[in-house]
Amino acid sequence: MAQIKLENLTKVYPDGTRAVDELNLEIADGELVVLVGPSGCGKTSALRMVAGLEEISEGRVWLGERIVNRVPPKDRDIAMIFQNYALYPHMSAYANMAFALKMQKLPRREIATRVERAARVLGLSGVLKKRPRTLSGGQRQRVAMGRAIVREPQAFLMDEPLSNLDAKLRVEMRAEIARLQRDLEVTTIYVTHDQVEAMTLGDRVAVMRDGVLQQFDRPSVLYERPVNLFVAEFIGSPTMNVVGADLRCANGALVAQFGDQRLRVDDSLRAARPALERFEGKRLILGIRPEDINDAALSSAGVEDDRRMWAVADICEDMGSEVLVHFAVSAPPVRGADVAAAVGEEAMAATEEHAKQKGSLFVARLDRSTRAGEGQDIDLVVRTDRLHFFDPATGLGIYGDPPAEKASATAVG
Repeated sequence: MAQIKLENLTKVYPDGTRAVDELNLEIADGELVVLVGPSGCGKTSALRMVAGLEEISEGRVWLGERIVNRVPPKDRDIAMIFQNYALYPHMSAYANMAFALKMQKLPRREIATRVERAARVLGLSGVLKKRPRTLSGGQRQRVAMGRAIVREPQAFLMDEPLSNLDAKLRVEMRAEIARLQRDLEVTTIYVTHDQVEAMTLGDRVAVMRDGVLQQFDRPSVLYERPVNLFVAEFIGSPTMNVVGADLRCANGALVAQFGDQRLRVDDSLRAARPALERFEGKRLILGIRPEDINDAALSSAGVEDDRRMWAVADICEDMGSEVLVHFAVSAPPVRGADVAAAVGEEAMAATEEHAKQKGSLFVARLDRSTRAGEGQDIDLVVRTDRLHFFDPATGLGIYGDPPAEKASATAVG
């Protein structure tokens, strides 16, 4: 096993596209790190440079104690798992898994032992004689994983390995990968555009945008303390509700006013984010996660007015275990490159059109016992100790001292 370190890793294509811009990561021995971001953010280019499949424009890749920039892929002692399985169609599952070991000229008995051991771990013992075309998508992906496992490499590199599977299989295989990586303790870099995969699989997650690393931390930190608006919107499903708000002082408390809604900043949050004091009397960006909005009618205790929101339910999506309620607030929407990059241009256009007609679109994730109905008034209670705030000039999260991360300006309409 080995540590992987990327130093100022940069990829510039001949047309001038800067796919990866000075990426710095240190991945500990046995750690599973996920690179996540929208299409075109540079995550696959970074992975391919680690694998040796893309030429490095600048920077260095360390595998253990050696720099591998000029080491051929076959000599890097890493195994790559692709989204399209890349299995030989004319070979059996056994032959596919054994192929690399035969190229290494290992003894036949050693090959058989390794393949059979991996097959037992992956639940493939009964299909080793079958060819890929007769296997299900999940079985093919297991064969691809088995081919990597039998090599006993220093590191695994996985490029969106679950993207071709249906939703149920993806959940099953996600758990399978997590279990295997835990048991094998092999250093792993996993690339995906799916933030749910990233959050559930990664020991740490690197969020990328336009080739630049935005934040690299544990999933809980990305969720609770996103460094900027892009990370805040990208991490979490449904996405965070964001709106322009004015921060005012009322009777010694900080209050966020947006449209006809008014929320008091919880004292614990105010103490944890001292930089908020600098924004008193100013416009900033308020973020509220859907799961931090609840049905006030289900609250067992009294709810203060400065923790409530009143709205009219527009769309109610019954998910079985929960209900997603969409509603509008009469406050300016947040626009800009951060939001567009996180949610996509089409979603931005739809949100702006809705804002012109009814106001900014919000989503609340409510308990299944809610009686909220479309077109009905709804009384909501907000976890004001979990509010998020962002500087509209930079898009950076407002915490303590200003962070050093790169940012882009975001407009509040």
